[in-house]
Amino acid sequence: MEQEILTDWIDEYSESILTYILLMVRDYQQAEDLTQETFIKAYKSQQQFEQRATVKTWLFSIAHNVTKDYFRKKHPLQHYFGLTLAERDNQPIPEQIVAMNFQTEQLYRAIQQLKPAFRHVIILRKLKEFSTTETALVLNWSESKVKMTLKRALIDLKAELVKGGITNEIFR
Repeated sequence: MEQEILTDWIDEYSESILTYILLMVRDYQQAEDLTQETFIKAYKSQQQFEQRATVKTWLFSIAHNVTKDYFRKKHPLQHYFGLTLAERDNQPIPEQIVAMNFQTEQLYRAIQQLKPAFRHVIILRKLKEFSTTETALVLNWSESKVKMTLKRALIDLKAELVKGGITNEIFR
């Protein structure tokens, strides 16, 4: 029975969690590994799932923590000082990203320029369409912190997009 639940979770959420992690780490192979680690941790701790939140929110919370642990181990000083955690690499990007149109590509690049807290909240609220409550649960923040951080993040994102050549018409 437990194996069937895990299979259902993987079928339903693995692609979404993979893209979330990929937006954070910018390395497809690493994102796949961290996604697998997320589901392993979920499987091992499924008895602890309190159903305070949805399975989706719980899994994204695990993915968030797995990704945070990855950065903490890989770049401890950068993590401590809150610097941009993901390295830029020249590895090929996934086929789905290559197929994106220019504006979507620019959006992706602009998001990568934001500080980690801003990236997290924009990805969860705007790209993954989590509610404020769900985002607060995943990030272990208050709802007011989510709202304020999102407001500031969107201002910075708009500035990055304009700097990258996207005009204000996209914001209407």
